[in-house]
Formats: sequence, structure tokens, C-alpha cells
Amino acid sequence: MLLTRVQLDLLFYFNTNHLPARVTGVTSIGTLLRNGPGLFSVGDSRYNHWFDGLSLIHSFTFRNGEVWYRSKFLKSDTYRRNIKADRIVVTEFGTMVYPDPCKNIFSRFFTHLSNIIPDFTDNNLVNIIRYGEDYYAASEINYINEIEPSTLETVGRVNYRNHIALNLATAHPHYDEEGNTYNMGTAILGLGKPKYVIFKVPHDASDKSRQKPALRKLQLVCSIPFRSLMFPSYFHSFGMTQNYIVFVEQPFKLDMVKLATAYFRGVSWGSCLKYHKDETTLFHVVNRHTGKSVSTRYYGDALVTFHHINAYEDQDHLVFDLVSYKDSVLYEMFYIDHMRQDPSKVTEDNKRFSPPVCARFALPLNISQDTQRGVNLVSLPDTRARAELQDDGSVYCTPDAIFQGLELPRINYNFNTKKYRYVYGSRVDWSPHPNKIAKVDIETRTHVEWFQENCFPSEPVFVASPGATEEDDGVILSSVISPDPDIAPFMLVLDARTLEELARAEIPASVHMDLHGLFIPASGERPGGHSGDTEGTRRGTLRGH
Repeated sequence: MLLTRVQLDLLFYFNTNHLPARVTGVTSIGTLLRNGPGLFSVGDSRYNHWFDGLSLIHSFTFRNGEVWYRSKFLKSDTYRRNIKADRIVVTEFGTMVYPDPCKNIFSRFFTHLSNIIPDFTDNNLVNIIRYGEDYYAASEINYINEIEPSTLETVGRVNYRNHIALNLATAHPHYDEEGNTYNMGTAILGLGKPKYVIFKVPHDASDKSRQKPALRKLQLVCSIPFRSLMFPSYFHSFGMTQNYIVFVEQPFKLDMVKLATAYFRGVSWGSCLKYHKDETTLFHVVNRHTGKSVSTRYYGDALVTFHHINAYEDQDHLVFDLVSYKDSVLYEMFYIDHMRQDPSKVTEDNKRFSPPVCARFALPLNISQDTQRGVNLVSLPDTRARAELQDDGSVYCTPDAIFQGLELPRINYNFNTKKYRYVYGSRVDWSPHPNKIAKVDIETRTHVEWFQENCFPSEPVFVASPGATEEDDGVILSSVISPDPDIAPFMLVLDARTLEELARAEIPASVHMDLHGLFIPASGERPGGHSGDTEGTRRGTLRGH
């Protein structure tokens, strides 16, 4: 999605007061936590990339017919160090920071030496995740920060490396029906060969006294060696079915030599990622109960993906859907200098970017020596995906393009790991025109949209109706902002079946554009899905439509 210059200024100068808002016609359903970049300058220093901004967490609590809004900066170590110095002193994805020239030579030498092996920021601005009954602000690094959902207070920092040898981890875990959390990361340094690791945190891992992190009960599921020793694949999410983990090892890679020398070369960490368009994409399938990989080697053409949509098993096939690109230039769109250009120039520049495509892959699981070669092994009637056995025993897969122009995909998480029909997301047009929310019917290949002129909705989150059995029986929640000063930010409530507006709650404060979030039901059920502060709250009226 795109931001105009006016919107960017809104993000720079928003107010973080906590605000409550009045609602009618909406049941008491719980709290929606959202996370994203919220502060882009400290003192006279500014970040270069939108993904660098300091994390600002906000919540929308539906209670007794009202919506209560609250926001707080994540009090990470990064935040505290920057605020204390009144300048940016911690390096981020697109902003490399150098020591204060006033430091003595010994301090500067130590800073240079420590950046040979970078210790990443703990500015967890991507998502909210749950381990056990604990909630964490997370990004893609070895640090996560525990937060208290009701107050948004930062409880404290946890280091994955104290519990499992990894340097990077996703902010998009999966939750099974028991409430266990599955996640994966990359182990670059330490004993043994570099590898990808998949791990599980049991649903009962939380310490009731809140003194010990849930990660202390972490269980290793399996590890997968790198295809290229010094070039680990970048990944933002992964797929999971009832019995398998699906990991897409894409040719969008992190150059370890460049990462280790980035500080001395004066370039950002983001520049150490490179897309190898002439290589293949590998699809790793691991039994999540035994930790053993499926022996068949599945692969396809080069692609870049950030978000998986869903995965399931169907008639001896493993089906998984993701949002794919033909190049890796998505991150370039979010450099702040690019975002602050004149909207017409942004539109022209973005025409060279490949659009996001919701792609379906189907991997046949019953491959044997007798399997016929040179024919499509996908026998499912509802997809045009293909899989062909090669002479070397590998299977070459081509996807079925379901829909073009959708990002930030969300589903009814009750259907995660199961055959499903609907996906919701942000409609992407690569232009300054207002974004839309879309609902795609995978079965009919049709879609419906919600749209309001000059409004930018956040990632749509599905909340099922109490006792619902149908997949789209529920509501869609999205916080909406606008560069138009006459349009106050508002929480939007849509009918998940039709995308017709049911109600909205205007928030009497500036609300920032965020990335991802997690819904916590008021009933106490385990949530699914990816799903200068001042105290107090404010309230706005939810008007029904």
C-alpha cells in the first residue's frame, strides 16, 4: 500500500494519547492489538525506511457496546537508548548508524569491532505473537519484547538465543487447535552448520508468576540445512497443515559476507538481501509430529514471497497458498524518500514493480518409483496447479494464479490448516489511489471490495460470530486513516459475508498506519491468527450503518 506525503507527515507527528470511543450494535468480543512503525525521527536524526520506525502498539477493545482505543510506544532497549541520546543510535533494516564522533578512540574501536557480527535491534514493530499465555511484540530478530495486552506496558525483553540457537525468527507463527505455537528461524552463528530451525512452544508454557518466559519450554521440531552455505533464504512466514510444515526456500537471499561487512562499507542491512532470479525455489515439507522431512524434492521457478495464506491436505496432496512476486523490489517502495515523492511520480515509479499474486501450489504426496513422468500429477478438480515428476526423482511445480493485487492476507483462523474458501486482504494497485479491503472467493474466483475515497484501511482481521459454523460468518475489523483532516481515524466493522459496513467508531486522535496484529477474544478462548505516552483512555461513538 502507498502513503502520500501528507500521510507520512501524519505518521511523523501523531499524538500517542490513549483514547476510548462509543459503539452500538456490536457485541463485546475482545481486543484487537496492532503493531507497526510509529516514530521516524529522534532529535535531528531520521530513519531512511518505513520499516525502521520505532514500534508503536495500539489496541481497540470492544466492551459493553463501546470501543476503547489505547496506544503506547514499545519500551524496547532500542527506544530507551535513542530517547536518552536524543538521536538514533541503533541500526535498523534501512538505516545504518555510526558512533558519535565525540567518543574517544577506544569506544569507537569497540563499536566498529562489535559490528563485524551485528547484534540486531530489538525494535519489534512487525506483529504481536503469543507463546503460552504471554504476548510479545515481534519482528524478525532474536529479540522479542513481552507486553501486557490490557495496558500495553512493556514487561521485558526475551532473547531467543537463551532457549534455542537462532539469530532470526519470523513474526508470523502458527497456532494449532490445542493452543501450541509453532515458529521457525535461522541459525547462522554457533555450533554446527547453519540451518533453518522449526520449533514448538506448548500452550501451557507460561509461568503463572510471570517470572519465567514461556520459551523456557521450547521444543525443537526439526532443522533444515541451507541450500547455499553463506546465503540463507529470507523468509517472512511459512505454511502449516494438520501434519506438515511447509517452508519455501526462495532465491531471495541474505549475503552473509555483505552482512558482516555492511558497517564498514557504509550500507544498510537491507542492501545485503539479493534476489537470484535464475535459481529455483525449493519447497521443504516436514512432518510436524515426527520432525522428518518428506524424501521427495519439490521445486519451482524463482519467486519472492512474504506472506503465506493457508495450507491443508486434500486427497494425498499438500495444498498451500501464498502471495508471490516476480522480483524483490517491494522493500524499495517503502524507503521514506521514495514515499515522500509527488504521488504522480510514485505511480510512475511503481509501474515497474511486479504485482502480488495469490498463488496456489499442490504437491502430490504419494510419489513412488512407479509414478508416471511427464504428466500432471495434480488430480484435484478445483485447481490448475501442476506437478511433474522429473527423471532425477524431483517434482517440478507450477502454481495456479488465484487472484492478482492482494496483500496482507487474512483468513478465518478456525480454518487454518483446513480446506477453506475465502481470503481477506488489502487491495493493492501500486498507485496513490485509496486502498481497498477485498474478500476473494477462491472457489468462484470472484471478489467484493470495501472502499471509501481518500481512506487507507489496515490489514483486515476476521472475527467469527459466536457459535459460527460457516466460514464467513463474522465481522472484519480494520483501523482506517486518511490524509484528509476532515476524516477522523476510525475503527471499521464490516460484514464478513458481503463487506457491507456495519458500524464505525471514530477515534478523536491521530492513529498511525500499522503492519500486523492479533485479536484476543474476550471469552478467554485462545486467540488465533497471525495474527510522549500519557495514561488514560478515550472513547468514540460507533455509528451503525
